[in-house]
This record gives sequence, structure tokens and C-alpha cells, in this order.
Amino acid sequence: MIRFRLSQQHLNRLESCPRQFQHADLEGSISPKSSDLEERIAWGERFHLLMQQRELGLPIAALMAEEPQLEEAFRGLMAAAPELFQPPERGGIWRDAEHHRRLSFGEYLLVAVYDLLIAGEKEAQIIDWKTYPRPKDRTALANNWQTRLYLYLLVETSDYSPEQVSMTYWFVRSSRKSPPEKATFSYDRQTHRKTEQDLRNLCDRLGDDLNRYERGEPFPQVDEASGMCRSCPFARRCDRAPETDRGSADETALPRGISDIKEIPI
Repeated sequence: MIRFRLSQQHLNRLESCPRQFQHADLEGSISPKSSDLEERIAWGERFHLLMQQRELGLPIAALMAEEPQLEEAFRGLMAAAPELFQPPERGGIWRDAEHHRRLSFGEYLLVAVYDLLIAGEKEAQIIDWKTYPRPKDRTALANNWQTRLYLYLLVETSDYSPEQVSMTYWFVRSSRKSPPEKATFSYDRQTHRKTEQDLRNLCDRLGDDLNRYERGEPFPQVDEASGMCRSCPFARRCDRAPETDRGSADETALPRGISDIKEIPI
């Protein structure tokens, strides 16, 4: 019996702060977003829709006509990566937008949605559209559970070896002065084994935390000295907000399905 579906967002929260996983993913608590953040999220959703419709062969002119910035990003990506827009060559190149992968992993179901999967006979590429600026820390991007889980799942659910798969992030929100940038990550057997062991350790800890939670005990908190609590939306709930903030309203608690959880910028 599957106990919980785990996406990259869940794994990132579990690793950074299990108590945040409790608040956000078990109890469905959310915090209000600024209008600026809401707009950035909405723009990202529109760009993903544009790319999905383009991949399906559906009309996209109307979407771009409604928003010049979408067209600018689209044209910039075409100029920077024309290979992404080529039709599949004869010989078995297969492409799929919003491609779902899942894998039973003990008591859990690991899930992922690839923005675009390009698969050939001897290699496969995972493509992910990012609509915020490229992070300066490549190591943090490599260690993020989106990179790790997506590559792991592709190998475990296909006949590809780790050395035959890669993942590329395209940071697409560009301008004439700042073209799209990419970050590509290759894979190997050693990394695959390390990811699997880390997944097992994380899932084992989650199982223990869930058992205690069912007995009325909260999930562990991150070390306050880490400084993470200062920017956490659940700081007041954990009694770790600055004194000046403790009299303000708490987060809004609403039920949320796993599919409703927004992607967290890396």
C-alpha cells in the first residue's frame, strides 16, 4: 500500500526542514503570496502552456499576441537552442511534453513531470523550462531534488543506462541584452547509486516521522542557527518568528492536493 506520493518539492522540503513538510504537505497550510510573486508564477504557467501547445502542434500565435513578453521569451529560446525546435529525425526520436514518470519505492510512490522528454535509441534528454533567473550556484542546482529525482526516475523506468541520460534547465525569461541560459547535468552509475541511497535514507526518516506524527508528535524542526526560519512562512507557527512579527496573522490553512503544490524555485 502506497503511504504517500513524493515529488521533488516534497523531497526538498523533507531534506531542508521536516516540520515545513508537515505544515505544507500534511496539514495543507499555505501563506499569502505577494502580487509580484503571483504574477511571476502566472507568467511561468503561461510559458509552460505555450511550449506544451507548440509541442502538441496546436496554434500558439494567439497566446503570444496576448503577451509580448511570452513571444520575446519564445523567440529568444528559438535563437539560443534551435535544436529543440527541430522535428524528430527518422530513426526513432521520440518527444513528449508534460511527460509523467512514477516509481514504487517501498511505501512511497516517486512522481515527476518532465516539461519535455526527448528520447532516442541511445540517449535521452530531460528538458525543464525555468522562468526565473539562473542561479549562480551550479552545485546547489545539481544537488536539488528536481535534478536528482528526475534523472533517477528516468533510469529506473527505462532501458537507458545512467550515462545515456542528461537533464538541461533552460532559463527562458530573457531580453535582447540577456539571452536564455542553460545548465546541463550528465549522469553516471556512481551518482545513481548515491541518489538511491539518499532516497532510502530520506524515506526511512519520513516513515519514522509519520509514525510519530500519527501518535501526536510533530515533525523535527531545522536547527534555528541555520537562519532558515527568518524567511520561512511558517516561522510564527513554529514560534521562531521575530518578536515584532508574532502578533500578526498566522498562515491560512487550506486543504491542498499534491498536484496543486507549486514548483519551488531552485
